[in-house]
Amino acid sequence: MINGAHVVVTSTNPEADHALLRDVFKLPHVNDGGYLIFGLPPAEISVHHGDSNSTHQLFLTCEDIRAFLGEMAKRKIACTAVQDQGWGLVTEMTLPGGGKLNVYQPRHARPKH
Repeated sequence: MINGAHVVVTSTNPEADHALLRDVFKLPHVNDGGYLIFGLPPAEISVHHGDSNSTHQLFLTCEDIRAFLGEMAKRKIACTAVQDQGWGLVTEMTLPGGGKLNVYQPRHARPKH
């Protein structure tokens, strides 16, 4: 029934963020009428209890948060100090366009893809 997910990130400087996704993260992409659409690795979704509905968060995952931070530092991409949340090691990176994106190294069980 469901065969994937499409994530939309808004940006005041999409060209800069496209360059990060294309040139740094090396994500495959297509150009559909001027919109770059990037492929993502396998994804997972979870539902958490909250005080309201329709509040969603986007996290990218990585194998080694320290290696990720090292690569971002080389490219002068700001990331917050790593926070140990128990379920994972989390940083918030600032995209070239100014937006924020969470990246974490999971410690929780993960489904097979």
